[in-house]
Amino acid sequence: MQKTVLLLAVDMGGTKTNLGLYPAILPLQPWQEATYKTKDFPDAQTLLNKFIAACGRPEIRTACLGVPGPVLANRSVTTNLPWLIDGGELATTLQIPKVMLVNDLMATATAIPHLAPDELYTINPGRDREGNIAVLSPGTGLGEAFLTYAQDHHLTAHASEGGHSDFAPNSPQEAELLAWLQEIVGHVSYEQVCSSLGLINIYNFLKRRGGINEPEWLAELIRQAEDPSRVIVECSLDPKKNCELCRETMRIFVSVLGAEAGNLALKVMASGGVYIGGGITHRITGILDSQLFLKNFLNKGRLAELLSDIPVRVIMDPKAPLRGAAQLAWQTMG
Repeated sequence: MQKTVLLLAVDMGGTKTNLGLYPAILPLQPWQEATYKTKDFPDAQTLLNKFIAACGRPEIRTACLGVPGPVLANRSVTTNLPWLIDGGELATTLQIPKVMLVNDLMATATAIPHLAPDELYTINPGRDREGNIAVLSPGTGLGEAFLTYAQDHHLTAHASEGGHSDFAPNSPQEAELLAWLQEIVGHVSYEQVCSSLGLINIYNFLKRRGGINEPEWLAELIRQAEDPSRVIVECSLDPKKNCELCRETMRIFVSVLGAEAGNLALKVMASGGVYIGGGITHRITGILDSQLFLKNFLNKGRLAELLSDIPVRVIMDPKAPLRGAAQLAWQTMG
């Protein structure tokens, strides 16, 4: 009997890592999957080795790791993890013929052509047409990527580190936030405002700025939380809690996300659409579906009408980056 060829796909985040083993048969479907807390491990090798051992150490033909940081020469110093990951070294130690590293948002972008309509939530229907696609994903950090469109209708994914570009305020309040963050961190990127870290930064800014009370029950929840950003999101959505501080934090977050989504759409001329992923956005579709996001997305002067024609969709499948990594692993076998 012919042995099944297996591919390893990994979506490595600053908070959690999703892993999957896939038979190399289209359409790709996982044979084994697992999710680990990334920071429970000292390095990528230990994390991967645990999963492979749990699967019975099968023979793996090739692997693709989506990692949270820039990838150069198949190596990455991850942005929100103190890790140096080397694909060649992993291939040797894990005994996998080929281990390819890609930026995690490149993996997300690769998955987009394979997503079904019910795996997407539409914020702006725009006009459906072929063209370049912009991708951004606020999670532990702010990831960005894009797909370029060719005349043969083929889409090619590309990595970007645009989330680390300079944050530009669009209101007096955001200008105050920028000045406050500059005093603390120096260079202020969009990631410092539009991510899980950004939610905490905005929350602390509003609390220290005054004018909005922080209830004691909320302060206690924040102190005890492993992930304070999750508390902020959940309290902003809970009508019983009536938490003005969390709602205002989310208002600024969504305003900045809309503005940066519009920036990226213009930079790559994303006539094929803007797709938003990440661990935050699929939980706040009600807020994103408000006029607040689109107002800031369209606030680009003479090009507002052009942007209004661009579809904006939220990726609802949290495993999309893993699916993209699997597709990239399969492509390396061609």
